[in-house]
Amino acid sequence: MRIFTAALATETNTFSPICIDRRAFEASLYAPPGKHPETPTLCTAPITVGRRVAAEKGWHLIEGTAAWADPAGLVNRATYEMLRGEILGQLRAAQPVDAVVLGLHGAMVADGYEDTEGDLLARVREIVGPDVLVCAELDPHSHLTAKRIAAADFFVFFKEFPHTDFVDRAEDLWRIAVDTLEGRMRPVMSVFDCRMIDVFPTSREPMRSFVDKLIRIENEDPDVLSLSVVHGFMAGDVPEMGTKMVVVTNARLDKGQELARNLGLELFAKRGMFRMPEIDARQAVAEAIAAPVGPVVIADMWDNPGGGTAGDATVVLQELLASGVTDAAIGTIWDPMAVQICMAAGEGAEIPLRFGAKSAPGTGDPIDGIVSIMRLVRNAEMRFGESLAPFGDAAHIRYRGIDIILNSTRAQGFDPSLFSVMGIDPRSKKILVIKSTNHFYASFSKIAAKILYCSAGSPYPNDPTRTPYRHAPRDIWPIASDPHAKRGAA
Repeated sequence: MRIFTAALATETNTFSPICIDRRAFEASLYAPPGKHPETPTLCTAPITVGRRVAAEKGWHLIEGTAAWADPAGLVNRATYEMLRGEILGQLRAAQPVDAVVLGLHGAMVADGYEDTEGDLLARVREIVGPDVLVCAELDPHSHLTAKRIAAADFFVFFKEFPHTDFVDRAEDLWRIAVDTLEGRMRPVMSVFDCRMIDVFPTSREPMRSFVDKLIRIENEDPDVLSLSVVHGFMAGDVPEMGTKMVVVTNARLDKGQELARNLGLELFAKRGMFRMPEIDARQAVAEAIAAPVGPVVIADMWDNPGGGTAGDATVVLQELLASGVTDAAIGTIWDPMAVQICMAAGEGAEIPLRFGAKSAPGTGDPIDGIVSIMRLVRNAEMRFGESLAPFGDAAHIRYRGIDIILNSTRAQGFDPSLFSVMGIDPRSKKILVIKSTNHFYASFSKIAAKILYCSAGSPYPNDPTRTPYRHAPRDIWPIASDPHAKRGAA
């Protein structure tokens, strides 16, 4: 067998002011054929798992380019077309192939292309023809469009949020692909539109039990090859935004459609129950101070670079300063200019510095003061599961007793190694502030005495009833109270 694999991924917050060009991919991951590292990034596990599978089978794996950019706003049109052309050219050169196995995100939007994954998949299908297997692993914070469904044989999405299972789901993707290529299965995909948009953390109920149920069905029903919830991405203003239920069966389309509908309506019935309990900055800081032991983790959940925001908000920091807190560390505040100034000054220097709150309204005010430069690290990285997440050149500064990490490559706080690599012992601090919605949970929960989810400022459009959508559907919950009733589906 000859299998082509490649990856092209980012998550587009269409309300973000930060555009993505080729340099953004190169700063996060740009790996031409054969240059992908042994460890996967979030959306490139099909490549690393594919290497092992192909070696075991004696198949020929043809690797194309792998490119990932940290979430932000629109992708530059020329950048998308260049990367798309690169991968499609590699696929043409690899012909003939028996399958195409891709790593995608699912929420990329480029200037002039509101459905980039649909565009890419349709062009892949045009090259390989109707009989070649085309499949992909995707992030659940994505948009599932009719164009994508028409172009691919099946999709597998991560089940967990935080996304701790991207390697496991790549294993599922390849298992189904192998069984299909060897004639044991004929995967068919059924999709149910839940007519909703929400946040679905699997670190808490009721989503934990729902995902456990999906896994149980997969294990017990031989007709069911894969079950996925496409959470949707509420910061993506596109026509097919929203939550979907995907069922992949072995040639049992009718059964898959019924199961997708039943599971989708079960999910819809729990609408409004999934999101984490959110408090404002003042309450979060007060509760953290009052906690008997630390570290207390304050998740600045809506200034999350993983959702496309800048990650430069100072709202929580300003509350800490106003409350006289000193035993705290902030990771991170994105400010490449401030990092450059610190790098020039050097470790041990004390300098006047303005930092933070430069990207957009609703992120607080810039901080001005004399700071001590504690540590400088070039090309800093933190752990993220089995992979490493870069956060660029970084500076550990101390301001009025608070340790603050300034970074030059936007990245959310995945792991306590974010602090330790900058010379801060996270376990020794009473309060840790991180920029993340829920990906932090898998690792930070192991050291946290308490976790507080803080909704501070307004960098991310987290309330669909108030978000000024121009393209997203209006007949989904919570924009509409009960869209299924109108359609006679519930």
